[in-house]
Amino acid sequence: MIIRDAKFTFLGTGTSSGVPVIGCDCEVCTSTDPRDSRLRTSACLEWIDPDGKPRCVLIDTSPDLRQQALKHQIRRVDAILFTHNHVDHTFGLDEVRRYNAMQQHAIDVYAEPRVIEFLKRVYQHIFDSDKNINQSFVATLIAFPIEPARPIDLHGLRFTPLRAMHGRLPVVGFRIEPAPSHPSALTPSLFPLIYLTDVSAIPNETWPLLEGCRTLVLDALRHRHHPTHLTLSQAIGIAQNVAAERTYFVHMTHDLGHAKTQAELPEGMELAWDGLVLVDEARSGA
Repeated sequence: MIIRDAKFTFLGTGTSSGVPVIGCDCEVCTSTDPRDSRLRTSACLEWIDPDGKPRCVLIDTSPDLRQQALKHQIRRVDAILFTHNHVDHTFGLDEVRRYNAMQQHAIDVYAEPRVIEFLKRVYQHIFDSDKNINQSFVATLIAFPIEPARPIDLHGLRFTPLRAMHGRLPVVGFRIEPAPSHPSALTPSLFPLIYLTDVSAIPNETWPLLEGCRTLVLDALRHRHHPTHLTLSQAIGIAQNVAAERTYFVHMTHDLGHAKTQAELPEGMELAWDGLVLVDEARSGA
């Protein structure tokens, strides 16, 4: 059997405040272009594994996860990969309890040790459910620590954590591609896919792991400098160095209107938008 029908969905592409921003009447926040409405940044990857079973991995669980899951009809979750422990990337974790109920098994969670510590502290009712005063409907999760450059193979795909910096905070992104041990019907149009959100700098040791990237997803907050995120011009510079076949920018504020910004981007680069789906050529029929 082979891996096939990969589909990568941008569930959200906005910054921690989302767009529209509460109480803001700017041009982007009042825009009628649906691409200017941005939930908090997260993504999901769906595929058919070598045994012919559908699989789905979430990258982060934003506070908007319930809304995102309903909109995109996400019917299962096999694993969750966390980039870091900030609220806009973790505060939807409680929503996955519904998948436990449907699938009747635990869900694996992959994160760096300090992120696991954060999750266990914030979600004590999940990870220490025996201490709950009342029995209640909570998620069942199994946490696995990860570290940069050590791959995780899940159902025929390989996810390699990549070290990046979010200001002074070390975070991870992921390089995603078929695992070497599994045959694949996936075309080279989508993979390797590299996902780097909430990034202000890429350490030297990470650059070799970006080689051969075909699809790059990269933080691009706004035009003005920010201490913990890439500006759009910085992101463009990194994308030009990576030289992926196509680049999609995420985690944008309301400073960046979609149509106006897109018109100014170099060829092969795009602002992602909520609901944008990337597929391998075999699925799209190309």
